[in-house]
Amino acid sequence: MTYKAIVERYVNGDSSLKQKIDDYVSAQAFLQGVSNPSGGPDSGGLGEPKFEINRTAFTGPWGRPQRDGPPLRATALTVYANWLITNGQAAQAANTVWPVIAKDLAYAVRYWNQTGFDLWEEVSGSSFFTLSATHRALAEGAALATKLQKTCDGCATAAPQVLCFMQSFWTGSYIDSNINVNEGRTGKDVNSIISSIHTFDPKSKCTDATFQPCSSRALANHKAVTDSFRSVYGINRGIAQGRAVAVGRYSEDVYYNGNPWYLATTAAAEQLYSALYQWNAQGSLTIDAVSLPFFRDIISTAATGTYAKDSNTYKTIVAAVRTYADGYMAIVQKYTPSNGGLAEQFDKNNGSPLSAYDLTWSYAAFLTATERRAGVVSQSWNEASNNIPPTTCTGTPSCNARITFNVRTTTTFGESIFVVGQLTQLGNWRPADAKALSASKYTASDPLWTTDVDLPASTVFEYKYIRKSSSGQVTWESDPNRRYTSSSGCGSTATVNDTWR
Repeated sequence: MTYKAIVERYVNGDSSLKQKIDDYVSAQAFLQGVSNPSGGPDSGGLGEPKFEINRTAFTGPWGRPQRDGPPLRATALTVYANWLITNGQAAQAANTVWPVIAKDLAYAVRYWNQTGFDLWEEVSGSSFFTLSATHRALAEGAALATKLQKTCDGCATAAPQVLCFMQSFWTGSYIDSNINVNEGRTGKDVNSIISSIHTFDPKSKCTDATFQPCSSRALANHKAVTDSFRSVYGINRGIAQGRAVAVGRYSEDVYYNGNPWYLATTAAAEQLYSALYQWNAQGSLTIDAVSLPFFRDIISTAATGTYAKDSNTYKTIVAAVRTYADGYMAIVQKYTPSNGGLAEQFDKNNGSPLSAYDLTWSYAAFLTATERRAGVVSQSWNEASNNIPPTTCTGTPSCNARITFNVRTTTTFGESIFVVGQLTQLGNWRPADAKALSASKYTASDPLWTTDVDLPASTVFEYKYIRKSSSGQVTWESDPNRRYTSSSGCGSTATVNDTWR
């Protein structure tokens, strides 16, 4: 996310950044070959979120894999590659930058419909942010491949299916940012606002399917997400509806007791600045039943309809939206210390900086918001040709390996053994969704419990066995989690032999 902002600044004229970008390309090319807890270069390792500063694998516990990393990196480097092509440096784009992009796109094609950890590194499920970033990366990656006369196997096929899946996150009034997980939240998460600004296309209309910043869905979601923080932060008390507030990750957040984030608050502003750009470019704005509550917050007399750019109503609305957006930047300004340092969070009761200090993403988010306010925008990723989802979601062709789980443990009458783990097929660590093992081969001399499970091939995953009593009581085997890499090749088979711990 930070390097995407750096690349955009370079493309928009800051030539001093080129060496940093070239160094980034080299570093990422190296890291793509480092085996790590998420897997090897061809078995999921590109989804590893964290490395040591000397470019070796980080092997401690962490929320992994995070499947947003490869598409985000692909997008940052695709913006750079397109600039290189336009400016007579196509050889560098093809020979140095494309190989990095191609590996990330291959990862996205293979893993987009598998669960993983969200951008906050906390929830393992299906993340709207990850899917949104993936759709953009695949769409623009396919176009770049054509431009470079390269191949991007599966990109053009997978992109519309990702877009189709994205529609299932829409609740009718907001985006449920994490699905296929039971985390006890409403799903109102600034993840969705960040998604909208990451996939903003300055040449797009207000497309609902891609949740463009000016779309009715994105505006309704903006209201739902920002409103969710009005009553949970002390510094927001007394701020009237329709006025900007401090924004955090999600209202149920308990990290550092849950506080506003600088980058979340600037993201709320940036979406509105991007929407203003889109309305101005298309020459009108439309208010419908979905977006009406958003507009009514800032203009009580707002009504449904389409308003042309030269109308007084249009001018009144855009002025109110700009003032509203500026309010979020004013919140950040108010709680930024005198030295200008942007930490990760600021205290929900007194506004003092908290947690990681000088967070690079906080600075990048501030810069992109101020650029959008000034009308400086990112490059088009051809959203207009990639914004119609299929009528039926078919997913992606599966490449599974059949894994036989054998575990030996003595049980008493009424007890059953299950395997549970981080993959959807293993219940995403939920005991209620664990895969049951069979005692059909169990004997007193060989207490074997067994089952066959079709899992994604060449995938690293963690798992454990659990014991359930006839009353439903669950007993987990002892730590640590078990790790396994499924066999490579579609239709391959392998057997795991374990003993209960």
